[in-house]
Parts: sequence; structure tokens; C-alpha cells
Amino acid sequence: MDKILAVLFEFAFLYPIVMSFFWMSGGLYYYFRRERHARQRTDPPPLASFPKVSILIPCHNEGDNAEETIGSALLQKYPDFEVIAINDGSRDNTAEILNAMAERHDKLRVIHLDRNLGKANALRMGALAAQSEYLVCIDGDALLDEYAAHWMVWHLTSGPRVGAVTGNPRIRNRSTLLGRLQVGEFSSIIGMIKRAQRVYGRIFTVSGVISAFRRTALHRIGYWADDMVTEDIDISWRLQLDHWDIRYEPNALCFILMPETLKGLWRQRLRWAQGGVEVLLRHGRDFLSWRKRRMWGVLLEYLLSVLWAYTMLMIIVLWALGKFIAMPPALYVHTILPSWHGVILAMVCMAQFASSIIIDRRYETQVGRNYFWMIWYPMAYWLLSLFTTVVALPKTLLKRRGKRATWVSPDRGIR
Repeated sequence: MDKILAVLFEFAFLYPIVMSFFWMSGGLYYYFRRERHARQRTDPPPLASFPKVSILIPCHNEGDNAEETIGSALLQKYPDFEVIAINDGSRDNTAEILNAMAERHDKLRVIHLDRNLGKANALRMGALAAQSEYLVCIDGDALLDEYAAHWMVWHLTSGPRVGAVTGNPRIRNRSTLLGRLQVGEFSSIIGMIKRAQRVYGRIFTVSGVISAFRRTALHRIGYWADDMVTEDIDISWRLQLDHWDIRYEPNALCFILMPETLKGLWRQRLRWAQGGVEVLLRHGRDFLSWRKRRMWGVLLEYLLSVLWAYTMLMIIVLWALGKFIAMPPALYVHTILPSWHGVILAMVCMAQFASSIIIDRRYETQVGRNYFWMIWYPMAYWLLSLFTTVVALPKTLLKRRGKRATWVSPDRGIR
């Protein structure tokens, strides 16, 4: 028993460090091999032809954002595209705004759904109405970079097995500490994870706010599932289990709004954690096949993250109990505050931040200004991951199966 506990304690300390080195090594390899001398965002690679692209924008109560979002999508520097806005039972003035814009722009079509059926259903309706084999999907509050469609189509047309491309979301609301922290998070953590996973084989999830798909691939797997709280994680796993390739394109930028309140951030990350548990429960058996072995790394990484969360919970509980009752020496936790462990974690953290600045300055020249605030983020990120994972597992297990995942308007920051 003592040896098992000692191993778990060591795992709790080493896991964040090992994962940081895993992300850094993969991210830097991706950068020096594929990005360092690659074309700039404003100079996308040439295409032999320009197949039509359909940009799908599901909207639910997006009256404050619809005009800006659709306006940016209509400014694509791509010769042949259409924009399809899907109004999913909005109760505000979204329908009126979309109709007025459709009258002014020939490239815009609007689909109205009479009730809230969820983002997955809205995307499916848009895909069925699209005139193109290639679909670019963004959220109703996102601003698409003018070259994004070109970069994503370049990947989709580069090989017959490329089923999806995930883009590079950038945070645009930075007026609060939470906003600035998330700028660094998307650069030093999320962006690096995407690069590392791409290098090592498979991607855990496309970015729901900006992704592109081959409609043939979507049709083979049955499109988006409408009973999953995170349709982006589910579609990523099902595509890759069906042996489609998912690419990452950092030049496909999309500027998004993120929560700037603790309540909003908690709800968002809990939904992300719950989505991971859902796809594990639904598709876990599929990984037993040898033909699906390339997904084993993604599965192992996720299972280790869940194990780490519950190991940390056990350590915190043992520490708390030790304050009130006499604990056996093997179970007594003197403190949960970092000592020399904290120095090592801080050094690894700063190395990761430095690596991400090297990579990310290509897309935002002033991104380094936000890293002053990142000294606070490692503890916040790992604690948030810990508690959302711990809560998400029982919540998902107790969830009623088959229930449709409908829209809930998220926290879009302080406007």
C-alpha cells in the first residue's frame, strides 16, 4: 500500500512536467519543421483549382454578434464561396438581422429553424443545404481571417483522406486578467497541444470555433451527433476512428470571444471536460481494435489526465483529513503548497512560455505582452482541469442517455 501511494504521489508531481515537455518538444518540432520557413498568413500556397467552399455559421441568440461575424466571413479572399447562416430558434433579433443581410449580400443564404435543436443539428442542416464538398464551420461570434478558407481548402484538397482541418483561434477580448490569461493559454498550451498531437499522430479534437470538413467524410460517419455536449470532440474521434486524417493549420486564424468571469469559465471548461468523458464512454470499445491503434496515444493521454485529476483529489482529501484526525504515516500529507516542487514547475512553465512566444510571434507580434500575467496561470490551469474533470465524470455517468444537447448562450466576456 505504501509503495502504491508513493507511486501515485510521484505521478501527481511528474505528470504536469512530463506533459509540458511532451507539448514543448512536439510544438517546437512542428514549428521548425513546418512553420519556421513556411508561407506567411497573407501568402497562402497556390491551388490548382478553386473548388467552391461553404462557410457554415450556426446562430442562436447572436443578435449582438451576427452582423460582425457574417461580415467578416463575407470578406474572404477566395474566389468561390458561399456563407450559410443557420438561425437555430433564436429568441432575440437574430432572424431580422440575418434576413436584412441576406438581402444585401448575394453570397449569403439563411436557414431558419423553428426551435432550439442544438449546434450539432444546425451544422447538419447547413451541411445538407451546402453546395460544396468543402465546409468551413465557425461560431456565431467568431471573426474569420480573410485568408482562412484558402489555407483550409489547401489541406482538404492535398489528399483524399484528409477529412478535417482545425484552425488557430485567437482571443480578442483582453480587458480583464482572465482574458489576458486565456491569450497565453491558447498560445502556450492549446496551440502547443495541437502541434504536438499532430506530430505524434492524432488530434484529440478540432477547434469547434473554426474547423473545416470534407462533406464525404461527414456523410460516411453520420454527421454531428446531437446528443453530445461537445460535438467537436465527438466528430474528431469518429472521423479518426474511420481512418480520416485531421490536419492543424495555424495560419487559419479566427478571432473569438471567451469568458471573462469565473462562473463563465467554469461552465465552459466543465462542458469541455464532460465532452471528453462522453466520447470515452461512447467510443472506448472501438479502441480495442488493432486497426485503431493510431488513436491509442490520444486515449492514453486522456486517461492519464483523468487519473491525475483523481490522484490530486485524493492528496487534497488526505491533507484535509490530516488536519482533523490522526493519519497513518503513509497517508499523512504535510502540505499541498509547492516547495522545491514549485521551483521546478515554475522553471518548466517559463520554458514552455518562452517556447510558445517563439512560435506564436509569427501570428501576433505583440503576443509577448500578455506573458507578464502568465505567471499566475499554471496553478489556475491545472486546478481548473482537476476540478472540472472530477465533477465531469459522475455528472456524465448520471446523465440521461439520448438527451438532445441544445444551445445555452455562453459567457462572451465583458463587452
